[in-house]
Amino acid sequence: MPTDGRDGACHTGRWSFAGGSAMHEAAIVAGLMKILERQAALHGVSRIARVNLKVGKLKAVEPQALVACFEIFAEGGVAEGAELCIDHLPVRGRCAACGREFEVAGYRFRCPDCESGDVRVTGGEELYVESFEAAEAAGASGGG
Repeated sequence: MPTDGRDGACHTGRWSFAGGSAMHEAAIVAGLMKILERQAALHGVSRIARVNLKVGKLKAVEPQALVACFEIFAEGGVAEGAELCIDHLPVRGRCAACGREFEVAGYRFRCPDCESGDVRVTGGEELYVESFEAAEAAGASGGG
């Protein structure tokens, strides 16, 4: 499975990232950990094995920095050792002139049909936990 930040990549190994600050990603991961801890407690989960995250391309998230922050913030918590899967969502737009909905290519906010520049962003700003998978449930009985 790809681990280089491409769409749908899952990450479990250590990453190093050069240049820039990871403050943006650290803030995202801090919020993510609060969500995971709260949801794990709510559902009786003691260990999370996998986190599926949806991130719009306009969020300007650096996957390697996000993974590195995730690993650091997860230490000692329910998500320690969890696999982080990042699905990058494309930038989408809707032309106000002709109504066409389309994927914005190369950040060119022009309608491919009528060439209008009056385009409203309809996708690419998302950032949410799609799901997480439990490694084990606290007090699980194993019955059905």
